[in-house]
Amino acid sequence: MAASLQLPMASSVLSSSSPSPKRPIFKTHCFMKPTCSAKIPMPPINPKDPFLSKLASVAANAPEKFLERPLGSDSPPFLDLLDTPKLMATPAQVERSVSYNEHRPRRPPPDLPSLLLHGRIVYIGMPLVPAVTELIIAELMYLQWENPKDPVYLYINSTGTTRDDGERVGMETEGFAIYDAMMQLKNEIHTVGVGAAIGQACLLLAAGTKGRRFMMPHAKAMIQQPRIPSSGLMPASDVLIRAKEVITNRDTLVKLLAKHTGNSEEAVANVMRRPYYMDSTKAKEFGVIDKILWRGQEKIMADVLSPEEWDRNAGIQVVDGI
Repeated sequence: MAASLQLPMASSVLSSSSPSPKRPIFKTHCFMKPTCSAKIPMPPINPKDPFLSKLASVAANAPEKFLERPLGSDSPPFLDLLDTPKLMATPAQVERSVSYNEHRPRRPPPDLPSLLLHGRIVYIGMPLVPAVTELIIAELMYLQWENPKDPVYLYINSTGTTRDDGERVGMETEGFAIYDAMMQLKNEIHTVGVGAAIGQACLLLAAGTKGRRFMMPHAKAMIQQPRIPSSGLMPASDVLIRAKEVITNRDTLVKLLAKHTGNSEEAVANVMRRPYYMDSTKAKEFGVIDKILWRGQEKIMADVLSPEEWDRNAGIQVVDGI
């Protein structure tokens, strides 16, 4: 038996199942060597799996790598056979389904003014303070640079350079700056009054392209004289200078409103002596807008009597000057 252990390739072992000692039966046990002609039977594999394909290639060409595994190896089984560690199997490919939001951006949505700007909509929803004026002018300039032919839609819901209680919050030049930017644009500007258009905001509403000035049915427009800022800490000479500047701004506002509404300067100056409120119907009659956005209710509203006719039919006498 000791002699049989020294054989390099095969060993002769007496079979225990031999019927007679005269006729011994020898069995040959082949050790896994590079020169051994025996091959390991390979099961069918996925040809697209790089890991299994590599294992099959190693098992067919160099099977000793499977038998001479180092003990206590830190690497997972058989991953050291590859050049670089990879996944054990090919990851599943997830296909994105086609839906209604297929063409929407794949990044977080921007702020609301940016979304409106993408639709060529500029929305004035605050009093005309320097920060608002800067943003509006920048948006108008950008839209003209992007496409000088498509129209710009200017939605207005602003109290102008004053708050709703009449206190001044901005200079009259804020409204004039936006007006000048509108006049310099090559695009058509469609103005839409929503909510309120007071003072300088009413001028912006009337300054839209002729025939493209609109107003919501329940919106309000109002024109008034510019306000003098607080003068409690000013010397008398400075108060006089400020008063002259306010008079100049008032005359400029009257001229611009007369130009865009088609009224005379005297008529505009006369109604501006006190705050002059207009609903959508009066604003259309005065020339601030061209059309009321009734959304299919034109015929219904055309049959409605005006407030003066209602008062006349009801026998109510309106006293002028109230």
